[in-house]
Amino acid sequence: MQIQVHSDNHIEGSARLVDWVSGSVADKLDRFDDEVTRVVVHLNDENGVKAGAQDKRCQIEARPKGQQPVSVTHKAASLELAVDGAIDKLNNALSHQFGKLRSKRASAPTPLEGETLEVEGRDALLEEDFLADEQLRSSDT
Repeated sequence: MQIQVHSDNHIEGSARLVDWVSGSVADKLDRFDDEVTRVVVHLNDENGVKAGAQDKRCQIEARPKGQQPVSVTHKAASLELAVDGAIDKLNNALSHQFGKLRSKRASAPTPLEGETLEVEGRDALLEEDFLADEQLRSSDT
């Protein structure tokens, strides 16, 4: 999983910050390492140099293989809380998304080699409909 960290002009994008954010993301999302190709983290200070409650924002976008990107945002009073909150939200979102996919795969019947999947009773119903149509056509002539 590739991790990219971007910050606006009001947050100093030091190597230490990038390492900390990348490490936090990698640690908490490591179970999705094989399913997610890239994670992009955007850090913003919405009020700039002015202080304010909930003015630090962390937006994280994850790119799951073969699926649409998943994006979450979390605002907090400090950058640390914003990053941790966004990672938790992304963890929950990915767990939900991959859990739904796994349950669909688990509930789908799998054919044996050389076999095709058919809904039970479907062939009999189609045959009945076909025969009924044939009878109607033959009685009309």
